[in-house]
Amino acid sequence: MSRVGKKPIPVADKTKISYKDRVLTVQGEKGSLTRTIHPDVDLDVQDKEILVTLNRDDRNTRALQGLTRSLVDNMVVGVSKGFERVLEINGIGYRAEVSGNSIVFNLGFSHPINYKIPDGITVSVEKNTVVKLSGIDKEALGHMAASIRRLRPPEPYKGKGVKYAEERIQRKAGKTGAK
Repeated sequence: MSRVGKKPIPVADKTKISYKDRVLTVQGEKGSLTRTIHPDVDLDVQDKEILVTLNRDDRNTRALQGLTRSLVDNMVVGVSKGFERVLEINGIGYRAEVSGNSIVFNLGFSHPINYKIPDGITVSVEKNTVVKLSGIDKEALGHMAASIRRLRPPEPYKGKGVKYAEERIQRKAGKTGAK
């Protein structure tokens, strides 16, 4: 049984929940999110909490219960508090800047990289090397952070590249001199 899926999802006072025809809409201070719920699970929307219930009892449905609970909880937290992800750029000459609705990265290639900012995500760059992403959709925010990191992943010898702020790069020793 999914222990995560059984936990009730607390709903903040200023958050409005509507669930009709398998479509969940969550509205809060920061915006609105909509998601279609899988047919094998169902939501029991009460005043201050949401419960995820099973329509069938098998292994895959129990897994969907935990997944659905996490997705709905992320929606509720996103519209009330929002999410933030911080990326750090390490390397000589590596930098980023926001221009219009895109970010321009200089990451040691022969050309700058223009990355279009998706709707619903705000970006700020501090000291040319710290990129802060914020938004209400945790899934879209994580996808954008991962695709930015993928432009130049950190390498293990000097640590140059784009990394998450909380990430720790395991460093390797370089070449040793010949004897």
